Amino acid sequence: MSIARNDLYSLGLDDHDRLNKELGGGIPPGSIILVEGDYGAGKSAMSQRFSYGLCEEDNDVTMLSTELTVGSFLDQMHSLSYDVVDHILDENLLFLHADIGDGNTFSGNEEEQDRKELLRRLMEAEVMWESDVIIIDTFDAILRNDPKFEALVRQNEERQAALEIISFFRDVISRGKCIMLTVDPSTLAEEAIGPFRAIADVFIELEMVEVGNDVRRQVSVKRFAGMGEQVGDTIGFSVRSGTGIVIESRSVA
Repeated sequence: MSIARNDLYSLGLDDHDRLNKELGGGIPPGSIILVEGDYGAGKSAMSQRFSYGLCEEDNDVTMLSTELTVGSFLDQMHSLSYDVVDHILDENLLFLHADIGDGNTFSGNEEEQDRKELLRRLMEAEVMWESDVIIIDTFDAILRNDPKFEALVRQNEERQAALEIISFFRDVISRGKCIMLTVDPSTLAEEAIGPFRAIADVFIELEMVEVGNDVRRQVSVKRFAGMGEQVGDTIGFSVRSGTGIVIESRSVA
């Protein structure tokens, strides 16, 4: 799908939830979206909501998961009433599983050490970068399991390693595409995650807040390019089986 740079990639599902409206009508082309959250905060559910809504709006999406196989991804999406089977069959949605244990899906039968270089394989997998929007859930798992990145971390050169990846991302988004990264900040050093926070056009934190005996999830919008009035907004949400993401409340700091 071609899109003018002043347009937005709509997240769709306006008759299903209010997420697209709460985020200003979509995400700007040529942007990097960083979604941070601890384990259980809803990063995967949010990335699944983004991918389904974007496909429903006729955008092409690549979804790379470090946790789900294609079977478990389809089961998860079905449980949220996000039926992506047609989108996969129509090649609107490309789903990839990064097996970060014994190798990964970006390689053939090469040396084990070579297969473990996830970041290089990721950048060389040209087909995944052809989509309008590329979603990587969870990006920190790829960083932590890449031997080259790990070696730079041991040498206290996390920032340099991050900047090399960012240079590649900038080349991708210069063509009007969007890259969405989900990250668990508790798994990375500040020096490693800081550069990604700094360059993100859209920076969102997913938080879990205790209210009485309940634990509630919320989206905290830290930065949204071109949407200055949105900064500081907090959007309450839940993840419900058979429904998906449900927006529950909104407040402005």
